[in-house]
Amino acid sequence: MPGTAIWIGRVLILIGLIGYGYGIANGSASLTAMIPAAFGLVILVLGHLSAANEKLRKHLMHAAMLIGVIGFIVPLIRLVPKLGELTLSAAVVSQVAMSAACLIFVVLGVRSFIAARQS
Repeated sequence: MPGTAIWIGRVLILIGLIGYGYGIANGSASLTAMIPAAFGLVILVLGHLSAANEKLRKHLMHAAMLIGVIGFIVPLIRLVPKLGELTLSAAVVSQVAMSAACLIFVVLGVRSFIAARQS
């Protein structure tokens, strides 16, 4: 599971950097485009720490999963009220990508926790 956290962290950082880079290219850069990168950095660090410390792995992975759940829900809270008027913009794509990446992480994490509990 630490490896999954590390990869999802990288993906989220990449989403944030691409979103910010797109904003710079269009002259409308905003630091809010880096929100996925901030979530990704936290998950990445927790993944590396859990890989390095066997005793704290369970706690660190639960913390990473909590960040993943928050990273899934927060973009949806912003998007759902605007469903009727959404246009395909960089912000919408970034929020959907962040939510999808975090959902994948949470699903894989839950499967891993269930497998660990059964063994």
